[in-house]
Amino acid sequence: MTRPVIIGLSGGSGSGKSTILKRLLDELGPAQVSVLEHDAYYRDQTDMTLEERALVNFDHPDSLETDLLVRHVDELLEGRTIQKPIYDFTHHTRTEESIEISPTPIIIVEGILVLAQHELVDRMDMRFFVDTDDDVRLIRRIRRDMVERGRTLESILKQYEETVRPMHIEFVEPSKRHADVIIPHGGYNEVAISMVLAQVRSVLYEHRIEDLIRPPTA
Repeated sequence: MTRPVIIGLSGGSGSGKSTILKRLLDELGPAQVSVLEHDAYYRDQTDMTLEERALVNFDHPDSLETDLLVRHVDELLEGRTIQKPIYDFTHHTRTEESIEISPTPIIIVEGILVLAQHELVDRMDMRFFVDTDDDVRLIRRIRRDMVERGRTLESILKQYEETVRPMHIEFVEPSKRHADVIIPHGGYNEVAISMVLAQVRSVLYEHRIEDLIRPPTA
């Protein structure tokens, strides 16, 4: 089996990662790509009350079970199927269900902090950072959280001021230095997205050629 290509896709909250991820999936096809979202790996908090869960700093690396994500990446690299967690953002904890993910030629590891974790960075063949102005990201976050998560404007702004912005400055922005390619202006930069797609296809082709010429193991 050809070794999967591991792609890291990062950027601040509301930067346009989801838009670029959708483009990659549409262009490359679901049979070619598996996605591991870092925020599916928020720690299980069933031992806490809902009020206590809401006070957790979800923008700090410690809120994520990154070691489990790393283990799942390694298992996929070894050709094994994994069970990806499902996180309930309304109740701030994991559900009892999971999603079965099988190895595919491309595995995308996506999240605001994936380039801030050296265990993940070391396993990536390609690293992309989506760079978008702060005001644009805040507007997108407000719309998402109000529509998709039923939150109030006051609670969104409070979280942004207390944790999102400080953690972005401390962890997310510095992680940009680990990127191979920085995609400016979010998910609507057609030139940059075309370049990313071309590079992904090129790396995927190289991996397939390497697999074909690699001598069989004894």
